[in-house]
Amino acid sequence: MTQTTKFFQFEADFVDSLRCIPMQVRLKLDTCGIKLKLPQWNRFSIQDREILVDLPCETESQKQNYKELLQRLVLQYTGEEATELAIDPNPAWKILTRSRLALKKKLKKSALQLLSSSGQAYLQNSDLP
Repeated sequence: MTQTTKFFQFEADFVDSLRCIPMQVRLKLDTCGIKLKLPQWNRFSIQDREILVDLPCETESQKQNYKELLQRLVLQYTGEEATELAIDPNPAWKILTRSRLALKKKLKKSALQLLSSSGQAYLQNSDLP
């Protein structure tokens, strides 16, 4: 993996071994329309897992390359065909307004408030009803 590869803090337990599918790979799976099961992921070599972490999946050609690589790896390591999924053209996480509203609702339940200062979001404890 490259030195610039970033993981969520909750992933710290398994980053070194990549025994679980990191969120950045899960996002790429959604983006290219492939369902990958944990047992399939765990059969991949550590080098293949690292490639899947680092490989870009943003442009249409990158998405196609990522999908084809996943299909080859699943077949190579499991003898099974990779399961394809429909790709949501407008996922909720991509639409900032919807994501922000959903986050505000969840925060309100836990008495936290999402504030914005100079375009940066941050959390503050609050006594929201």
